[in-house]
Amino acid sequence: MDINDILERINAVPLRDKRRIVAIVGAPASGKSTLAQALAKRIPNACVLPMDGFHRNNDDLERHGLLKRKGAPETFDAVGFVEAIKSMRKSENFDFPTFDRTHDCVVPSGGCLTATDETILVEGNYLLLDAEPWVELASEWDFTIMLEISLEVLQERLVERWMDNGHDA
Repeated sequence: MDINDILERINAVPLRDKRRIVAIVGAPASGKSTLAQALAKRIPNACVLPMDGFHRNNDDLERHGLLKRKGAPETFDAVGFVEAIKSMRKSENFDFPTFDRTHDCVVPSGGCLTATDETILVEGNYLLLDAEPWVELASEWDFTIMLEISLEVLQERLVERWMDNGHDA
């Protein structure tokens, strides 16, 4: 399926409470952010909300022995993320955190949803996870896109991502 097919399908989904919320799900480095940004450029009144902004901070992860597992479901503020997604339909303006990959930290209020934003493109790994509290998100999605990429391509992209952020192979 190409981007035009995806756009056509998203645009066919009616607004619910003045918004349509699209979940873009896949493994790390599967292309979620790239697809979300490409769609946002072509859909009027669209906003991208990345799940990565809800990473727990490194100090908290270290205190709980989770820093080496960063990126696993339990290393996110899942409750805060679910609450944010649920409140989007009721809020006209809504600030949300983003993630700075270079500095490996959350940027509070790094993004903003405005009253004119109708299509919200939420991208993340665990948007369809069948475990509390993630499972509560299922009823919030008006449309879902699942990206499936081969393990070889994912590994190549992840190594490149980490090298681009100052790590060695």
